[in-house]
Amino acid sequence: MSRSLPRLILWGALILVLAAGGALAYISSGIYDIAATKQHIAPVYWALTTARRQSIRARVIGETPPSNLTDANVVAAGLSLYDQHCRQCHGAPGLPPDAIGLGMMPAPPNFAQMGRDLSAPEIYWAISNGIKLTGMPAWKFRLTEPERWALTAFVKASLNLTPAEYRARREQAAGESEEQPKPRKPEAPWDPKDAVQRGRVAILQYACETCHVIPGVRGPDAHVGPPLAGIAGQVYIAGVLRNTPDHMIEWLRNPQQVDPLSAMPNLGVSENDARDIATYLYALR
Repeated sequence: MSRSLPRLILWGALILVLAAGGALAYISSGIYDIAATKQHIAPVYWALTTARRQSIRARVIGETPPSNLTDANVVAAGLSLYDQHCRQCHGAPGLPPDAIGLGMMPAPPNFAQMGRDLSAPEIYWAISNGIKLTGMPAWKFRLTEPERWALTAFVKASLNLTPAEYRARREQAAGESEEQPKPRKPEAPWDPKDAVQRGRVAILQYACETCHVIPGVRGPDAHVGPPLAGIAGQVYIAGVLRNTPDHMIEWLRNPQQVDPLSAMPNLGVSENDARDIATYLYALR
């Protein structure tokens, strides 16, 4: 037995190396068709759905939703947010997804399926953090915590809505939002603890890597804008501002105001997110 164990380990390692080499050759060959007009093969679809379901469940163990999820006002607020941000991909009672949702692969799950199969904490987690390889974005960088719970409340309540009721409440919510626009709540005080880690996440959520090569951030190796390695040692930001943390935050939040000729867009970066991103960038050496 003592002699056979090393042999088994050797064969196991050899099989793993061959399997990894075969997978690498398969990917490099271009044989796998990534077109969204072709469905995933069954093992890939199973792997994606199983990983999504189990990953979410593992991360919400012990989570308790707010007690007001059945409140009519909360559900109404969630309906308005859902119609603005989610219906385009997931559909709504009596309404199909828009073209973007109909053309995605895998197709986004129907709102009724989510409301039936997922618990409130699971829905909230998915809304907040997004899901890789599906096109589902992380909304915690766009919506407040109460707004994300309101969305959750609507998804859970939507199973009881008829198409006619949804249209009526949708029109009512649209009219109210036009008459009384609600300003977003101010951000909580910025906490420097873990700002570097938060900054790296924020960089991904504002898609900075689609224009810049950024150390520690995996992306498409884009060279639309300058690489950001060593940016802390530069004298100027965009050739206009002295390189200080406050100026970096100003630049991240409104680049056109700093330099009207800049091609860098205004991404709607919040002040706290800008501070986190600046902290990460200044940590690069």
